[in-house]
Amino acid sequence: MFPWSLFRSTAGASGIIDGVTSIDLEHLAQTAYEAHRGAHPGSLPPWEDTSEQEQKAWQAAVSAVTNQGDATLTDRLPGQSLVVQTGDQTRVFYTEFTAGRQGTLPISDDHASSHHALFQFAHGLWYVKDLSSTNGTWLNGRRIYQPQRLKKGDKVRIGHTTVVVVSA
Repeated sequence: MFPWSLFRSTAGASGIIDGVTSIDLEHLAQTAYEAHRGAHPGSLPPWEDTSEQEQKAWQAAVSAVTNQGDATLTDRLPGQSLVVQTGDQTRVFYTEFTAGRQGTLPISDDHASSHHALFQFAHGLWYVKDLSSTNGTWLNGRRIYQPQRLKKGDKVRIGHTTVVVVSA
């Protein structure tokens, strides 16, 4: 049975489970994990035997669902940021973004499309995908036609602009 007593009602709360305290958050993460583990008997270790990183991931997931604090799921998990450099500008991204003349990563290049390429985090890795741009997206000198995994040092060419992956 789910411990609904973990949820405290707050006046004017906008969500079903607003108002969860940090202590409740840890307990709720453990409860959610154990429920998940119960659905997969024999395949997952008990909460106490999981890594600190996995426990933090469950806490971040619960935090995202409960709208706890200002941090998002990706803010709390290390290793999910993508650091890129274009020219003398370095940017850090935690969630998917587009690059192009009108993208989240603006590319001031007449040979770039408005929304040229999509950078997205999936399955624990960062990928780049061409968004049917006119001049194509190039990774390390090769035109890409499908999403490609990114790693440190990769060079993504959008128009005549090169985006260097500093950290992925």
